[in-house]
Amino acid sequence: MTNNKKQIFLNEVTDQIRSKEARAYVANELNYHLQEAKRVWVEKGLTESEAEEKAVEQMGSPTKLGIQMNKLHRPKVDWWLLILLAASMGLSFLPMFSLGYMSDKHFIIYKILIAFLGVTATVGVMLVDYRKWKRQGWLFYMIGILLLVFLSFFSNTMINGLKLIKFGPITIESLMALPFFYLAWASFFNNEKLRIWQFLLLFLSPILLFLAVPSISTIYLYSVMVFVMLWWSKFSKKIKWMVTTGTVSLIFLTCLAAWQFVKPYQIVRLLAFLDPEKYVDGAGFITLKIRELMANAGWFGWFGQSATRTFIPEAHTNFVFVSFTYYYGWLFGVFLVVILLLFAARMIAIQPKIKDSYGQLLLIGGLALYGIQLVSNIGMTLGLFPITTMSLPFISYGLMPTLLNAILIGSVLSVYRRKDMVWRS
Repeated sequence: MTNNKKQIFLNEVTDQIRSKEARAYVANELNYHLQEAKRVWVEKGLTESEAEEKAVEQMGSPTKLGIQMNKLHRPKVDWWLLILLAASMGLSFLPMFSLGYMSDKHFIIYKILIAFLGVTATVGVMLVDYRKWKRQGWLFYMIGILLLVFLSFFSNTMINGLKLIKFGPITIESLMALPFFYLAWASFFNNEKLRIWQFLLLFLSPILLFLAVPSISTIYLYSVMVFVMLWWSKFSKKIKWMVTTGTVSLIFLTCLAAWQFVKPYQIVRLLAFLDPEKYVDGAGFITLKIRELMANAGWFGWFGQSATRTFIPEAHTNFVFVSFTYYYGWLFGVFLVVILLLFAARMIAIQPKIKDSYGQLLLIGGLALYGIQLVSNIGMTLGLFPITTMSLPFISYGLMPTLLNAILIGSVLSVYRRKDMVWRS
């Protein structure tokens, strides 16, 4: 009888709550509080049925309580991140106009499709309850591994030495393994039972496969992401320092051992970064060309002027910031950087509001992956970093980079959406 009364009370409360997720959360929380109140009354001498009835009465009006809970626990939407996403997607069309690509029907359709899929992926991931991924770390890890194995042995295209798989207009590259490793490592680091030897094995295995593809820039992104997440894991500080210094030393020794296998053009590319004037007819040409373009951009750029179109290498992909700044000017270039930096600033602002340790790992990992792309691409453009394959988040042309960052932002939005629904363990 009392069980029926408790269930009726819970049903009346949850009937006032619109969100299915919030309904389940509130029912779980109220059931916990009812059990605690019942225990107190039993200790005071009441029978089980009397104690439960008293606990239900203490809760007050189920309708009023339900209305309050609906306001308090309804899923949140971070409109700031969505506005920034819309702004950056809109700005990503500008380089296509200035470079003349929007007069080509193929580029128009594909660019619109990329933007649509990017926004759809972001919203789709946001609507998924991130807590369902918590126990799926091994599944995500194996998907990432299998994707790299598939690329290593079954690639049908090679561009700049990088193995790719082409399915019509869609190109699958090693970058697409990163979202799966991102989700996997959030799960692994949230597990207090993770051991150092397991960490090293799990960390180094994908690196070997990335080398087989090969993709040095993706290894760089992957490594930064993992080590930033490591410092937010449940390991002690001593272990974090030991693992970090040990792994960095191991990577350094491996690089020394592998130096003899580095191809001559890769060595020249590194030397050209250090002294481009010596390699003006080779690898240093791009560095000097970019330096010249950025110096001549001016505050208002060259777009719409009668000057002939200037050659810019990889103008819509890796060096999209160069073409953007050259044609629209430094004023607009700085505005673009501010918009992209606001993504990171917003994620940093959200972080203290997230109480769930797994949610924090997802947020920190997403921030690390997004931030390192942004800093590396801009740094490469300004001559601070060596030239490598690195996209500018949401601005560079390409489906895979856009989907990677869409998944990252979608994951952050999913965590934020449920920040007031932290389940009791």
